[in-house]
Amino acid sequence: MAKAAFEAKKIDKLRALNAHVLVTDMHFGERKLGSGIIMLNDDGKGEGIRPRWAKVFAIGPEQQDVRVGQWILVAHGRWTRGVKIEEPSGNELTIRRVDNNDVLLLSDEQPQDDTLAV
Repeated sequence: MAKAAFEAKKIDKLRALNAHVLVTDMHFGERKLGSGIIMLNDDGKGEGIRPRWAKVFAIGPEQQDVRVGQWILVAHGRWTRGVKIEEPSGNELTIRRVDNNDVLLLSDEQPQDDTLAV
């Protein structure tokens, strides 16, 4: 059976070039605020448009603002489509490159929610 074009590719080593930032763990589903309000998923038109938190997976050698493992808040739509990769450990990740100029916030710890992104 032929492999689908969008199946995860096995990657042993992945590195960013120049000052690029590669991220993972970007959540696109709906979310529920502490007040109980449900924010819809992004439909690409108007619903759910907001910045998103992502974990820094790799940085290029010229990148001086962020470190691998930090969390960054990226302005809406300022990331590439995801590429699914499979790590040697068997974990499947979706990697995206973000626009350096649209990193809004930085955190050393995973944010509990993204209410700051509203």
